[in-house]
Order: sequence, then structure tokens, then C-alpha cells
Amino acid sequence: MPTISSNIARINESILEAAAISNFPEKVTLVAVSKGHSFDKIIEAFNAGIINFGENYLQEALNKKLHLEEFAIQWHFLGPIQSNKCRLIAENFDWVHSVDRIKVMKLLNDFRPSNAPPLNICIQINSSGEDTKSGIGMNDAQSHLMDLVSALKELPKLKLRGIMSIPTNTESSEQVINEFKSMYMLYSKLKNQIDTVDTLSMGMSNDFKPAIEHGSNLVRVGTAIFGARAMKTQGDDN
Repeated sequence: MPTISSNIARINESILEAAAISNFPEKVTLVAVSKGHSFDKIIEAFNAGIINFGENYLQEALNKKLHLEEFAIQWHFLGPIQSNKCRLIAENFDWVHSVDRIKVMKLLNDFRPSNAPPLNICIQINSSGEDTKSGIGMNDAQSHLMDLVSALKELPKLKLRGIMSIPTNTESSEQVINEFKSMYMLYSKLKNQIDTVDTLSMGMSNDFKPAIEHGSNLVRVGTAIFGARAMKTQGDDN
């Protein structure tokens, strides 16, 4: 039976293979999406070399952070952001991948502790156009991105690192790849304009290899590392 450690080794090998196929020289970061998984599984992944962990549900994440504070983990918040959650997100996470509104950016900046490093943020793009997904619509992404970038000039506790997307859940690999290509074009334009931008966050368990082949340099992998989720979320509707 595969272990978390062997799963990570296999995924790292697949990442290297995909990066070799692509024409993109950037190193790929693996974020282990640990929502719904136990402390022990996170520790096992950490001991196998993972330092970046992603969570979608705030209360569950805070509980894990409290119990795992002895481990040098970088915590990534991946879920939709409600205004009333911004203080706890700003105080407890190293990265936020799901920013899509100026109001949220201002709150994250205001609540970020002064003694903490700037909060790394990615702006979420709704590359699929699905109503059920958060993010800036792809059709007007360029203009909305510039609005957010302009607002960031007054928000010194935030550091724009890049953009994030969740592709369409479809059997059509062609559609997903087209979304990846569009995201890379958007990322390239943003990177040429903003010095701090270095992250294209796209690709999950079922599509991280084609995502890397089309320019992703941060992938968010859960099931392929940990298996199916066993824990129920802990009363957080975020």
C-alpha cells in the first residue's frame, strides 16, 4: 500500500518529468493540500520534505497550526475569503491564493501584524467562467488585475506574488490546456510589469503535469499525496 512518503517521491518525480518537457525553466513548488487530513498525515508529509501546506477551511487550519507550531511550516490559505475572516487569515497565514477584491486586500493589509513579513498573495482568476467558482473573470481579467495592482501601492503589508486558478472540472483535456495557456499569458504580462510577481499557481492532483508543461510553477496537490479525505470540516462555512 502506498505511503505518503512514497506518494510524494512519485509526485516529485512527475514534477521533474513535466518540467523537463516544458520550455519553462522555473523551479516548481509543491503545496500539499491538507484539508480534511489529520495532524499525523501532515507530520508524515513534512518529514518527507514538504514545507508548504494548503488549507481551505479557516477553523480547521487554525487548529492544525496551533497543534503543529513546532514545525517550520509555510501555511497557504486557498479557500474563498469572507470579510469577517480576514483578521485571522492575515494573522496566521504566510500565503493567500484566493484574493479577488480590493476590499479583502485592504482588510488583509490592515490586519497583518506589523512585526510579520508581508503577506504573500495571489490573485484568483476564474479561468473556467463557472459561476460556482470565485475569482476575476477571464474576459476582463487584465483591467481588473490592474485595478488590484494599483490598490496594492497603498498596501505595504501585502506582497503580490502572482495569480491562481482552478480549471474547469471536465474530461476535455483540450479545454483545460486552453485555460492553462490563457493563464500563462496573463501571468507573463503581470510578471513583466511587477517585480515581485514570480508565481503561477495552477494544477492539482489530476492535472498538475499538464499545468507544469504549460507554465505553472506552483501546484496544489492533495488526494495524490494523502488519499481521500477522511476528516469532516470543522464547522467552518468559509
